[in-house]
Amino acid sequence: MLTGHCLARELDTVIRQRSKPEMIVSDNGTEMTSHAVLAWCQDTGIKWHYIAPGKPMQNAFVESFNGRLRDECLNENLFSNLAEAKTIIENWRKDYNTTRPHTSLGGIAPADYARQLIANRPASLELRNGSAQQALTTNQTSETNVNGSYA
Repeated sequence: MLTGHCLARELDTVIRQRSKPEMIVSDNGTEMTSHAVLAWCQDTGIKWHYIAPGKPMQNAFVESFNGRLRDECLNENLFSNLAEAKTIIENWRKDYNTTRPHTSLGGIAPADYARQLIANRPASLELRNGSAQQALTTNQTSETNVNGSYA
């Protein structure tokens, strides 16, 4: 069973690889509501939203993924031992993330989608059309009209 401390370490690893999310949505499992996870949220400033008990469709993305994993991998294989299970599940995960096209991503694999996002991301906030504050001073040579606006 995954403990809150283990979960926090794994989340730190994912954040180093992918980036920091604004919020995490999960069920109310004991590892998700542990003191370690609550402390991790305070330390990182990441919000955590718990879905209502007995309402898995409030986290539909995870439910969809879990269904695919169950139908395509777990129900299709018999595992002789833990090592074999880890190998088969890891191979399925790699295929799911790097090879398989996802309709929600325009027919490309998640790894390709992530590479495109990184390649197309502006280098600075100034290039994001208004995300950065405008300059405090400007060289305006035109006169102001009666409303105080520049002509």
